[in-house]
Amino acid sequence: RTAVVSTSPILGMKPGTSGLRKKVEVWQGQHYLENFIQSLLNVAKQKNGDRMLETIIVAGDGRYYNNEAMQVIFRVAAGNGVKNIWVPQQGIMSTPAVSAAIRNLNLGNRAQGAIILTASHNPGGPGHDFGIKYNEGFGQPAGEGFTDAVFEESLKIQSFNIVQGSSDVDFNAAVGTQFSIGSDAKVTIIDPFECYVETLKNCFDFDKLRSFCQSKGISTLLFDGMHGAGGPFARRIFVEELGLPESCLMRCDPRTDFGGCHPDPNLTYAAELVEKMGLNVDGSVRDTNAASLNFPILGAANDGDGDRNLIAGAQCFVTPSDSLAIICDQWEAIPQFARAGGLKGVARSMPSSAALDVVAKSKGIPCFCTPTGWKFFGNLMSSKEMFSQRDYTPFLCGEESFGTGSDHVREKDGVWAVLAWMSIVAKANEDPEKPRFVGVKEIVDNHWAKYGRHFYCRYDYENVDSDAANKVIDLIRKQYVYGDKATVEPDDSGIVFVDGVEFSYTDPVDGTTTDKQGLILNFKYPSGDPARVVFRLSGTGSAGATIRMYIERYEKDVSQHNQSAPVALRGLAERALELVRMKDLTSRDSPTVIT
Repeated sequence: RTAVVSTSPILGMKPGTSGLRKKVEVWQGQHYLENFIQSLLNVAKQKNGDRMLETIIVAGDGRYYNNEAMQVIFRVAAGNGVKNIWVPQQGIMSTPAVSAAIRNLNLGNRAQGAIILTASHNPGGPGHDFGIKYNEGFGQPAGEGFTDAVFEESLKIQSFNIVQGSSDVDFNAAVGTQFSIGSDAKVTIIDPFECYVETLKNCFDFDKLRSFCQSKGISTLLFDGMHGAGGPFARRIFVEELGLPESCLMRCDPRTDFGGCHPDPNLTYAAELVEKMGLNVDGSVRDTNAASLNFPILGAANDGDGDRNLIAGAQCFVTPSDSLAIICDQWEAIPQFARAGGLKGVARSMPSSAALDVVAKSKGIPCFCTPTGWKFFGNLMSSKEMFSQRDYTPFLCGEESFGTGSDHVREKDGVWAVLAWMSIVAKANEDPEKPRFVGVKEIVDNHWAKYGRHFYCRYDYENVDSDAANKVIDLIRKQYVYGDKATVEPDDSGIVFVDGVEFSYTDPVDGTTTDKQGLILNFKYPSGDPARVVFRLSGTGSAGATIRMYIERYEKDVSQHNQSAPVALRGLAERALELVRMKDLTSRDSPTVIT
């Protein structure tokens, strides 16, 4: 039976750029989950002409509390009149695969949205994070208008609807099995892989990639799934479809606590993979005397929900910003782009380096710089299908936080990025007359020689006292953005402070403006080459504040390109940290993580 249960607002249910993330114990509190889902469904109904959605997908990344929360969500959704609820077998599905299913799966009707249980790259398990995000009818993350409305609903909620007395859904049931929730709703078990695999086959030449993989064998790829949702998808693609051995996979079995690891695919948390690729945790080469043939051709890692990626070659770390720029430059290697005669639009998040901009300008491709958050790319990708405006597809986009993707879905996609790099390496070696193998490092070196190198790294100061973090941001804003730059004294480094800017963005598609998206300090080196340092407070954690510091320096001199990024950027980082008084205000001697 359906019951109407009295409740009251619970403060703090304001979603960030990727949904609502809190410690799992918060979600387990009385009526917390029910309140949020009821608020979300109320908004979905309003956005659907005051009609409740008929069909939704509910899926998660497999973290602690995933399955228990799903059972509650089924009952609240059914209590509100949702008729069809599709859930993947095992309850686990990567975020890009969910987006693909929203766009392409047809079981007599199509999903109108999806509730995704994920806190992405944040740790899972007791005492750690749990999250829920919502994706709308084109597979895109809910926009600010939607998430702001959910927050407003959460502040005035008085009751939630829920079906009581129904049996739990068996996530291990065969695909196609249906479970009744009350008298009107059905939960259907779906194949988590089918739509996603077909979507990727439309992007890449699987026959060519299979031949390439089989010609190179075990040395082709080493993939770290970090015990997240992407692991089973990597097995399906790389082992079952492309014929690579199971030994090419690391940590590809999903675990509720991600095996105790932090499922963020960066140099620090993917340390074992990084070492196996011949690299140190700062991206430098471990042993300069070791031959590159001793390492896999391509190394990659995925995060908790399968949307982020780390790319490395033998003794070569590829920064996310360089990866994006190189994929743009090498679009002919990717059938999805080549069929259309090239890219029609590209975009990067503001903190990402300007490497993409240089390539796009040389090729005459429209290039956009957006705030952090994949939803800002969604409008550009869907400019024609949602807004009847200019078509920017095929479209390529990415974030410095290890996110890369295209318009094949409306989420970043870690496996897509790996297949893109595999395609680039395969094309570089398709001429049988070439005397030697062209690896990732040579592709990267050639790119820098052509366009210049954007040295880049990110410092994360995690779990900083919120008051102290705000003091840093307030100082930057007052002294360097709105203050008199003439008062900034030069120092012995020769790195000259130019100006400070606070980034804001007006969406070229829907005209909305997003303010206060990061503070940019611009500098100039004695050579005349530009540099910048960006400061942001991150909204993706569940406790404390994270100050993110993005450090970028352009270098056109080829003789300087083989420096490690930490060495090349040390002077700039020290100059910026001194200006913003990081140690004085936060009592932090060094960042928590450098990537």
